[in-house]
Amino acid sequence: MEKDGFIESVVKWAQSHGFKEIKANIEGFDTPKSYERTQDNLVFTPDVTGTNMFNKHYLEVSLKNDKVMKDISKWKLLSELASMKGGKLYLMAPRGHVRYTRDVISQHNIPAEVVKIS
Repeated sequence: MEKDGFIESVVKWAQSHGFKEIKANIEGFDTPKSYERTQDNLVFTPDVTGTNMFNKHYLEVSLKNDKVMKDISKWKLLSELASMKGGKLYLMAPRGHVRYTRDVISQHNIPAEVVKIS
């Protein structure tokens, strides 16, 4: 499954929930700031960012895949960045991916809110 189709749904969700200054990693939007991990030069770019009540939030599409460790690293980083900025990490999971997402964040103790999208 491709994330790009779901990123549009995440942007619509963010707009309907009062988020401002929305940046998305798709065509037609400003791209969110990328973060590089120096130990292995791995670059993480959030799917969607936005502000709500002056706090920065990160919204990520969560899909079952073979790159679980990369997702976990990215989610931990974004969760930490969000908490430093008074915001939250939202993991946006389409139908069929919600339970997987909840299992991963509970196993790895990642503070995030799982939201079901269609």
